[in-house]
Amino acid sequence: MQDSDTANSPLSEHSLETKRLLEARHHDPFTLLGKHSYADKELVRVFIPGAIWVRIAENGASLERIGNTDLFEWHGPGGQVPDRYRLIWGDSYGAEHVAYDPYCFPPQLSDYDLHLFGEGRHWHIYRVLGAHREIIDGINGVRFTVWAPSAERVSIVGDFNNWDGRCHPMRVSGGGGVWELFIPGLGAGQPYKYEIRTRPDGKILLKADPYGQHFELRPATASRIPENRPWHWKDSAWMQQRRDADWQHIAVSIYEVHLGSWKRNEHGDFLDYRTLATELVDYLKQTGFTHIELLPVTEHPLDASWGYQTTGYFAPTSRFGEPDDFRYFVDYCHQNNIGVLLDWVPAHFPKDAFALAGFDGTELYEHHDPRRGEHLEWGTLIYNYGRNEVRNFLLASAIYWLEEFHIDGLRVDAVASMLYHDYSRKAGEWLPNILGGRENLEAVHFLRELNTVTHAEYPGTMIMAEESTAWPGVSRPVDHGGLGFSMKWNMGWMHDSIRYMQHDPVHRKFHHNDLSFGLLYAFTENFILPFSHDEVVHGKGSMLYKQPGDDWQRFANLRLLYTYMFTFPGKKLLFMGNEIAQGREWNFDASVEWHLLEYEGHQGIQKLVGDLNRVYRDYSALHRFDFNPEGFEWIDCNASEQSVLAYLRSDGSNIIIAAFNFTPVPRYDYRVGVPVAGTYLELLNSDSDYYGGSGVGNNGQVSTQDVPWNDKPCSLSLSLPPLGGVILQLQKP
Repeated sequence: MQDSDTANSPLSEHSLETKRLLEARHHDPFTLLGKHSYADKELVRVFIPGAIWVRIAENGASLERIGNTDLFEWHGPGGQVPDRYRLIWGDSYGAEHVAYDPYCFPPQLSDYDLHLFGEGRHWHIYRVLGAHREIIDGINGVRFTVWAPSAERVSIVGDFNNWDGRCHPMRVSGGGGVWELFIPGLGAGQPYKYEIRTRPDGKILLKADPYGQHFELRPATASRIPENRPWHWKDSAWMQQRRDADWQHIAVSIYEVHLGSWKRNEHGDFLDYRTLATELVDYLKQTGFTHIELLPVTEHPLDASWGYQTTGYFAPTSRFGEPDDFRYFVDYCHQNNIGVLLDWVPAHFPKDAFALAGFDGTELYEHHDPRRGEHLEWGTLIYNYGRNEVRNFLLASAIYWLEEFHIDGLRVDAVASMLYHDYSRKAGEWLPNILGGRENLEAVHFLRELNTVTHAEYPGTMIMAEESTAWPGVSRPVDHGGLGFSMKWNMGWMHDSIRYMQHDPVHRKFHHNDLSFGLLYAFTENFILPFSHDEVVHGKGSMLYKQPGDDWQRFANLRLLYTYMFTFPGKKLLFMGNEIAQGREWNFDASVEWHLLEYEGHQGIQKLVGDLNRVYRDYSALHRFDFNPEGFEWIDCNASEQSVLAYLRSDGSNIIIAAFNFTPVPRYDYRVGVPVAGTYLELLNSDSDYYGGSGVGNNGQVSTQDVPWNDKPCSLSLSLPPLGGVILQLQKP
């Protein structure tokens, strides 16, 4: 119910207030529309474009048209119209409509919500902003809320009002530029956008909801009203063990997946979330991975961006189904003891006109100065991390996935581009910070807040940085001066290892340092060892065809590389297709080359990866101290002439020896020093004929000899296979 002099005065079709309303420029239509009481009388005023006549359903009173406008009003004695009333109107097609008047509902936003949002501290602002189905005074409808502080007027448009921005203008609440309107009678699934009139130029923008939780299938770009119904999770056991587990000391082996190209149906179309859940879980059980990491499933318009140009930070993409279908996917994975990680992109966003770019006619989400607000190399925009509401938007997005979808962790994309103002910029193309440096202090503050809040509120979740520079303490606690990430991708190890393997074996002795150098910094961060999607696109070749030699040598080299990876300190990540030695580069528009599993070499790689995962998971010496130097010891890192490496992994009570021969020449009676005498079981040999190798090995076990070697009291005389690695465990009495 309204009570104002403006509302109670007779309206002229030529008055300034009337013109602003008719021209869809009014920032608070509630001052004119709805029910208003004065003295002992009431007034009801409505604006319904295209209406021929209008009545109030509850008292049958007809409203009079104001001049030649589509404004109608009724004056009468008080008490005849309830606070919530329905309107009946007819249009020029002879159709009759009945609906509650949106302008008879009071404001729904609390001052506390607006205050927290303005400070950037409303972690669950996604429950306030966006579209939410509500029941107000027993009446079903949808509450729309959007932040657009520089807009002259904001309206909700959709099929329900013929996308006419005059029909449902919103009111601005408080002083922070948040607009709201409750529209009765709308249901889930209906498409909508915000029509924004900018000032001072009066341009009309049509924008998807930044907080939209459901979107149309591309190429359509409208948001859709979400269901907002509770999901009955069945993963309580998983969630409890996640809270209790110490992820630093458990096996974490990640299968990185692009859902659109992992597998497609017989017609070449996408599989849906529920089908993907069943098929991926079955496959992960076969291959032994502990976690799946999804390339971004946040909504995005362009398939070729792989999801990294996100437009829907609170919505699973509609390519594979509804939001509840994605909840099913996560729930099913958890029930089968598989964690789900999500690529998340707070570093930049695309320039698409329907999305965040220039949202209210100003640089609202991006920095206004292109020297800070635009990635020239990527053609995208950079968030203004110094603005409270923007940081709140991103932080709430991260929390949304962890809380509402039970995601087990986020891999934060392109962190290096966030940390430095001069990232991929020439001199003169960037602005220094207030201290004169190149560091993006506002982004650093945001990342620390992200990691502090998520680790405190969602224990057991992992926030991982794709960060490729020497920024110190990326995975060290915030209170110790770090950025607070759980883990960091070890890009240096990845590049060194691939570069080394690409050399012809005869030349590898000259590059031995590429393998040993990584241990100089291996424990300065909590590292993940990644062979990701980025290494098998854009002309880089597949993992198989990075390897030199003939076909036999390529497969042997790849088996050797993976064996080295799974015994080296750090958690593991393989991109889909790498585990079967896919021949071609990754193609986002086609399935993995599953037909290659008809061939022995590809079968062998898949079997090896499965066994490596199981050995890595089952033997704590290979994972307990992934981030601690006490779990690693060099046995021999100097055998460059032989291109041999040997080291020890330990969990404090168990010992595993890993030895590798990076040449195609078998090395018989190769002596390796060990610290404890006894029998060592050969847990895995990458050259086993079971994997397609030559079968050179140690007959399942080998016993020590009282021959000191490598500064150790005794030694093993090993048969090191050509282009092969062996993993041995000391057998306890």
